[in-house]
Amino acid sequence: MNGKRWLVCGICILAVGAVLIVLCGRLGLLPEKTYTAEDFGIERVTSPTDCNQNGVDDYTDILLGARQDARRHPRYHSAYYAGGYPPEDEGVCTDVVWRAFAHAGYSLKDLVDADIAANIGEYPRVEGRPDPNIDFRRVKNLKVYFERNATALTNDPGDISQWQPGDIVIFGESHIGIISDKRNRDGVPYLIHNAGQLKREEDVLQSYHRQTPISGHYRFER
Repeated sequence: MNGKRWLVCGICILAVGAVLIVLCGRLGLLPEKTYTAEDFGIERVTSPTDCNQNGVDDYTDILLGARQDARRHPRYHSAYYAGGYPPEDEGVCTDVVWRAFAHAGYSLKDLVDADIAANIGEYPRVEGRPDPNIDFRRVKNLKVYFERNATALTNDPGDISQWQPGDIVIFGESHIGIISDKRNRDGVPYLIHNAGQLKREEDVLQSYHRQTPISGHYRFER
């Protein structure tokens, strides 16, 4: 009888272990082998500009700023804030972007506000009434800004040589993120973003593209 009990216990332990492995895999908690551009013969592109003069080029600074926000893991919370900026422990997808730019020495809020003021007709989401407290945190406004002030690149995630760390990517009209320097085994880069998910830097560029096609891919060149 004891032997049967041990057998049943062993089977239960194995079953629970298998379920945990599957669950962790789906949540992205298991270690993953990642690659870099160099693994696929792709030259890493760096910016000729170092806005904050810290010895790190802008593209790399934008990447590191996005990763810093991902590691801080602010809870997903959409709200309107006087002054525009949410607390460090709160944010949505657009907050990853301005925080990444701030790490490189740029105030994306000031840049967007100035472009809206000078070209309000180009920003239909503003509806003729600029609001500096929220305009820079709207995906539709950021899409217009980057269309006007950055280099537009391919929207095809399978064209792996055209994607570089620090690039900005927009899905439809509702989501935005920063491209990582990590890549999957097919060379497709990881995405750093905040959709309220547990893992903020993940291999989802293609799956998001299938659900909500990429509408913009940009490189901020100064």
